[in-house]
Parts: sequence; structure tokens; C-alpha cells
Amino acid sequence: MRQRRHKRVRKQIAGTSKRPRLNVYRSLSQIYAQVIDDTKGHTLASASTLDSELKKKLKGLKKTEQARLVGELVAERAKEKGIRLVVFDRGGYKYHGRVKALADAAREAGLVF
Repeated sequence: MRQRRHKRVRKQIAGTSKRPRLNVYRSLSQIYAQVIDDTKGHTLASASTLDSELKKKLKGLKKTEQARLVGELVAERAKEKGIRLVVFDRGGYKYHGRVKALADAAREAGLVF
């Protein structure tokens, strides 16, 4: 069902070089975020709970709190590359819980979507 929802969402959303796509992938234990330019097929910035920068900070935190830190980190990395405007791609997941926490943190850190 998630893959069907994701296809439906991706029909409408595409990242360009002026406004790349902020993609979210959520597994059972991890969460990943990428800023993607679909016209060139390049990942411009990425962050996940597996990043060495975040590993030490994540111990003892709940998954939504971990997602919040990933959202802040991906926003910082995107801003370093000069990216401020993005299109949010929730990846077929409901906009709730970890996905919402990541999106809110990215907004607070300066990304506009």
C-alpha cells in the first residue's frame, strides 16, 4: 500500500535544481532524508540516523526525537549548499509521527516547503 501511495505522490512531485525534493525513507529502526535534484539525478544533501555525527546523540532517544535530529541535520547540510526551497516528498508514509517530526525540524532549521 505504501508503494502505491508513493507512486501516486511522485506523479505530482518532482525536484528541480531550483527547488529540489526532500525525500524521506522510514524503516522500522532507522530514518533517512535526502535532498534530490531529479533533473540531474543527483543527491545534494543527505542525513540519517546512521550518520557518525548523530550516532552518539541518538542513544536513549525515542524514534520521533531521532527523526527531529535528522531533520535538523539535513536542513543544515542543504543550507550549506545554498538550498533553501524544497518540495517535501513523504515517500508514501502518512504525515504523522516520525515523518512529521523530521519535516517540522527541517522547517525550523530554515528549509521552506
